[in-house]
Amino acid sequence: MTYHPKSDFIRVMMERGFLADCTDYQGFDEALSRQVVPGYIGFDATAKSLHVGSLIQIMTLRWLQKTGHKPITLMGGGTTKVGDPSFRADERPLLTPDQIDENIAGIKSVFANYVTYGDGTTDALMLNNDEWLADLNYLDFLRDIGRHFSVNRMLSFESVKSRLDREQSLSFLEFNYMILQAYDFLELNRRYGCLVQFGGSDQWGNIVNGIDLTRRVLDQEIFGMTTPLLTTSDGKKMGKTADGAIWLNAEMRSPYEFWQFWRNTTDADVGRFLKLYTELPVEECDRLGALAGSEINEAKIVLANEVTGLLHGAAAAEAAAATAREVFEKGGMGDDLPTLTLTAADIGDGISVVQLITRAGLAKSGKEAKRLISENGARLNDAPLTDAGLIVLAGDLAAPIKLSAGKKRHALVVLQG
Repeated sequence: MTYHPKSDFIRVMMERGFLADCTDYQGFDEALSRQVVPGYIGFDATAKSLHVGSLIQIMTLRWLQKTGHKPITLMGGGTTKVGDPSFRADERPLLTPDQIDENIAGIKSVFANYVTYGDGTTDALMLNNDEWLADLNYLDFLRDIGRHFSVNRMLSFESVKSRLDREQSLSFLEFNYMILQAYDFLELNRRYGCLVQFGGSDQWGNIVNGIDLTRRVLDQEIFGMTTPLLTTSDGKKMGKTADGAIWLNAEMRSPYEFWQFWRNTTDADVGRFLKLYTELPVEECDRLGALAGSEINEAKIVLANEVTGLLHGAAAAEAAAATAREVFEKGGMGDDLPTLTLTAADIGDGISVVQLITRAGLAKSGKEAKRLISENGARLNDAPLTDAGLIVLAGDLAAPIKLSAGKKRHALVVLQG
């Protein structure tokens, strides 16, 4: 039976492909229709930036606010000290409090581009679970919270079971993670009236734990909703490429490189990604996604412009598009290309082109750079680069040089004045 939602939020989630599962469709939908619903997503601070894999969650919070509700972005200052074991083969490296704080500062900068923070009814809140986790009394926590958790049930969750089935160690520290995440939901409900937790479908067990705990301790009816775990049509994990994660922070992945990632979307993914990562009407997303031949490239440019505009602003998206036109259509340099800046000391008596390709991020190693050259995949100022032994001198950098790996990846090398 097809469910016909009353609330704008559930309708948007269903139409645009955000909805994987919900603990109580009807109950959640009625709550959304009846009142302003605060909803949260937790983000552990394991790196200085989130990557594209988190963008579906961020867009979920954006739509929550756009449909009249209250997003809560929860930084995992406390839970990062433990580490989420979900579907991992090994334990996460433990970070120091200073590293965690530094990572949180980097992550926070992205959210203001997607949601509006403030004191209003539907304004977003930025919180840190270290606020309530750091000072917990262990014995009180075991007695008041731990007694509500069945170890038998915790062992049955797929995220834990998969680790144990492979006979891989699961530390007691990590085993506690799901209890702490459940406690987050309880505290957010108690302090802020939070009614729903969102997460990827791999977080289902953790979300259900929080709902059960809050019902038991506070006798509150709350909800969980998951989004699909996205892979591209060729089976690759969303947000990961051959040259690493597609970070959301500009200093870790330039707006041009970010734009280029979306411009290189596989034809089969264009319509789906337009619905998830832009705010274009669904009908327009379907129309663009159905284009074929060379016309689909125009749809990819629309996708790249829209997604980059949301994260980095319209001006950055326009600059990236202009650079792409200059590079691909005119063979020009492009001011916005990723740039490797060298000093005269860096170059000395000369620097190998293999080293330049590697340092510019176009290859992961000298071996990979040499293979790129031998397979005719490298270009220097748009001319084929065939000599892996080429040495570049300081005088060769009187003007910037452009290095290319294949047709779509480029970088500038400039000499600092």
